[in-house]
Amino acid sequence: MKRINYIYFLLILTALAACQQTAKQEKTDYEAEIAKELGGAVLWYQTSAEMHLSYLQAYRYAQLLLDEKLSQGEVENPAVVLDIDETVLDNSPYQGRLLEEGKLYASESWMDWTKRGKAKALPGVKKFVVYAKEKGVEVIYISNRSVKVLGPTIQNLKDEGFPNADSAYVFLKEETSDKTNRRATVSDDYNILVFVGDNLTDYSQLYADRDEDWGKQLVEKNKEELLNNFVMLPNPMYGEWEGAVYRHDYKQPDSVKLEMRKEALNSY
Repeated sequence: MKRINYIYFLLILTALAACQQTAKQEKTDYEAEIAKELGGAVLWYQTSAEMHLSYLQAYRYAQLLLDEKLSQGEVENPAVVLDIDETVLDNSPYQGRLLEEGKLYASESWMDWTKRGKAKALPGVKKFVVYAKEKGVEVIYISNRSVKVLGPTIQNLKDEGFPNADSAYVFLKEETSDKTNRRATVSDDYNILVFVGDNLTDYSQLYADRDEDWGKQLVEKNKEELLNNFVMLPNPMYGEWEGAVYRHDYKQPDSVKLEMRKEALNSY
């Protein structure tokens, strides 16, 4: 009897292990499928002349905005505020590695990449920030990189020749990805003339909660304010737009996320 019970127990364990392995494989397959969908976005970002010109145009527009505001009269303690990732530094090699491995963003792999400090400057940005400094405008960086990589991030900025690569001008995430308090801290000491980023929340947290039209009506409602204060950079690889597709719940199973991506598409 004991022999039979032992064999039965082993069979149950084997079945459970098989189920777990199947579930794990399904998760890996769904993750790889989503990663594969992002391939075109990463390829466009890394190879297209259109991306290059988009950044050059955006930073030319940032300079025009800055000149216009400076021409309106003396401004006390003027500053420009820039996001870092996909605004100042190019992290698409990280996205490329994820694509090759069939994986999605994970805090551990992202931390490993940012600690390397090997991201390159994006087109147009250095000319803009150097120009701002020459005009007596401080350059400040507000990023949702973890404060744990403050050292490597500052060194990366220094290596790429950016001004104000110093902890006094680099504000990273400590507890929340909401940048409101960090922007307010900067505003206490500076008059921010221009914001630059690849997500609308680089300007205001108002754009984090997007309704059924993906936040487009909110942009239309506030377009004059946005056009006069914020310069938007193209990033088809990740961002608030993707969070909106998932209804801001990244913890959902990858199988559900994949279906939500398909449901969000418009086709005839």
